[in-house]
Amino acid sequence: MSCFIFYLILNMKKNQLDPIDIRILDELTSDARIPFVQLAKKLKVSNTLVHQRVNKLREEGILKKAVFRINPLKLGYQTSAYTMIIIRNPKAHREVEEELKKIPEIVECVNVVGRYELMAKIYARNNRHLRDIIYEKIQTIEEVEGTNTIMSFETAFSRSVPITFFDE
Repeated sequence: MSCFIFYLILNMKKNQLDPIDIRILDELTSDARIPFVQLAKKLKVSNTLVHQRVNKLREEGILKKAVFRINPLKLGYQTSAYTMIIIRNPKAHREVEEELKKIPEIVECVNVVGRYELMAKIYARNNRHLRDIIYEKIQTIEEVEGTNTIMSFETAFSRSVPITFFDE
């Protein structure tokens, strides 16, 4: 058996989820604050097994971190938008990303394909605040050539990716 095939088999087994892992992930994505003792009772497994599996899922990078999700509207952020960004020199996208990180109202930034290189999700107090973020913060970044912004009325839903097996 070649080293490459051995490596593939090893990684396949390492990242494979069994039914208990899937049930744990399902429960934790519904309520990350569920005590492990309660989770173990719900799944009819031992508390130790739940701890071991959660630690394994963390080590493999499947589970990141449990956080509270803040409701921006309750904090006074009445405007939400997605701003697509054109970069003059595509090689400078990492520098632009670092500059965008410094703008606290930008909560997410993704690399995209097409006319734009980046898309940023922004929360602002109101439309004037959004305008200031775009004109005075984003468009003043040296390598930013242009932007296009889409206003968001509300988030219809948000969820984690489905927990499924892939047949390849």
